[in-house]
Amino acid sequence: MSYKPYGVLSQFSGEGQTLASLFHFPKTVYPVGRLDKDSEGLLILTDDKWLNNQLLNPRFGHERTYLVQVEGTPNQEGLGQLQKGVQIKVDGKMYRTKPAIAKIPESIPALPDRDPPIRYRKNVPDTWISLTLIEGKNRQVRKMTAAVGYPTLRLVRWSIGRLTIEGFQAGEVREMAQEEIYKLVGLSGFRRK
Repeated sequence: MSYKPYGVLSQFSGEGQTLASLFHFPKTVYPVGRLDKDSEGLLILTDDKWLNNQLLNPRFGHERTYLVQVEGTPNQEGLGQLQKGVQIKVDGKMYRTKPAIAKIPESIPALPDRDPPIRYRKNVPDTWISLTLIEGKNRQVRKMTAAVGYPTLRLVRWSIGRLTIEGFQAGEVREMAQEEIYKLVGLSGFRRK
């Protein structure tokens, strides 16, 4: 697992900074899902195709929690819309997102500073929200917050199941045992066939 920093592509080759710049990963390892270049946070990398399917197949609905710094101060109506699902454009078609958990947390865990930092605007407040989804469409979180009038400034995937990036530094990579990952993402008791 890794804390993918801002500005790094969720791939091993291409122009600009890639995952290959973080660690010498085995050639058989690939990311489970993606975080776009402008997003940061938890990224699982594995050669376990069963785990990949369990986490990405929509029918299994694994929770992913994002900490999202948005422009403005979301009201209960905006949070309620995120919870019920909003219309966003996916692959050129309108799509209603599945219900989510959206709230303004009492506190935000310590996160590494982002390089470069988000823009600061003296007259426009910003707020952190916690958004838990069970699906992962392209740029979904950004599209959802924009749809309710609160554009995303910073986006950090905090967790998948109970697996979090708590205590990680940007760019840090930690190797974990298969059973430990299974347990933390809610697959304990399951065995790969």
